[in-house]
Amino acid sequence: MGELTVTTAWQQQLDEWDRWLTVAGRPSTTRGLRTYHLRRLAHRYRDRAPFDLTHDDLVGWMAEHEWGPSTLRSVRASLRGFYGWAVRTRLLEDDPTTALPIVKAPRRTPRPTPDDVLLDALERAPLRERLMLVIAHRTGLRAGEVARVRREDVVPGVAGASLHVRGKGARERLVPLDDELARILRLMPAGWVFPSSTRPGEHLTAHTVSRLMSDALGPGWTAHTLRHRYASLAYSVERDLRAVQELLGHAQVTTTQVYTLVPDEARRRAAAGAGVIGGHGGERWSVLRPAA
Repeated sequence: MGELTVTTAWQQQLDEWDRWLTVAGRPSTTRGLRTYHLRRLAHRYRDRAPFDLTHDDLVGWMAEHEWGPSTLRSVRASLRGFYGWAVRTRLLEDDPTTALPIVKAPRRTPRPTPDDVLLDALERAPLRERLMLVIAHRTGLRAGEVARVRREDVVPGVAGASLHVRGKGARERLVPLDDELARILRLMPAGWVFPSSTRPGEHLTAHTVSRLMSDALGPGWTAHTLRHRYASLAYSVERDLRAVQELLGHAQVTTTQVYTLVPDEARRRAAAGAGVIGGHGGERWSVLRPAA
């Protein structure tokens, strides 16, 4: 869509909210998404003051768009955040978002990047994009986390090197590195592994890294599907969902479940075991067995 023009009244409140989110430790990616949603609302109701909108106005605006459940949930969270902040800071007495419909989360199926897609991308990609793909598929990092990797983030350990990752929600974690990747990262110049060419001293944005990896992988495959691949393979090794949760940096293990595709062999073994009569080691009754 075009430029989102907003009034001064809206902009002042959005700036104040963004400052509050910054002090609250929200990452720039989250702040950007939340304020983007509110700028769309402000653009739609630029003839109204921010705190004059009612519950019906907000529901009506959300209903104007053909958004899927995931987007609706995200927009609802942004509205709840903005108006909840206004109530807490006494800019508003009644919160118009308290009765917004709860959007049911769709059951999502993990979609790991296939090996042939990844191998083809690694063979064709330029060196910089190839390193992005290697980091992503060997560590399971988000695109924004790949963008913020520094040489100094490689830390030694008794069992081997790890990468110090600053993830969503200011959560930090250590992700094990294989020897080759640790050696490559240690050979990089000090500072950002993927520095920006247009913003001195800064790293590439999460959006840029995500786009570059998507372009390298080809249609339908993204940095996020590489993360699904990492999660599914990590789970297949130990069947330890809690370990995978820590590797991915998820706050809730239920989120990790969305990322882990149970291998087909494991499902087949489970189904075969369930079809036996008499417990483990019992017999599989045949439909074709002659009647007694």
